[in-house]
Amino acid sequence: MTEEEKKGKTIRERMADEELIRERTDADGVKWRKVYVGGGAHFENWLAQCREIGDVIVEEIDSTGYKCFEESGEKLYRIWMKIPENG
Repeated sequence: MTEEEKKGKTIRERMADEELIRERTDADGVKWRKVYVGGGAHFENWLAQCREIGDVIVEEIDSTGYKCFEESGEKLYRIWMKIPENG
């Protein structure tokens, strides 16, 4: 999604779009499942727990339109966990 497309969407539309993002495949063909979107202390807690149980990728995402993140200067992240080959 381009910056112009993001600007034209309401925060509810952006949140609905985020709900549709559930899995991704990396350049090596490894599949990952999104397990968390957020920031701050909750993010740190989720990240620590996810790292205890498996492989993790952290992706910073654009917080434009999320007023609480914009006002605080906090970053917004997705946490991805590797999907086991048999799972």
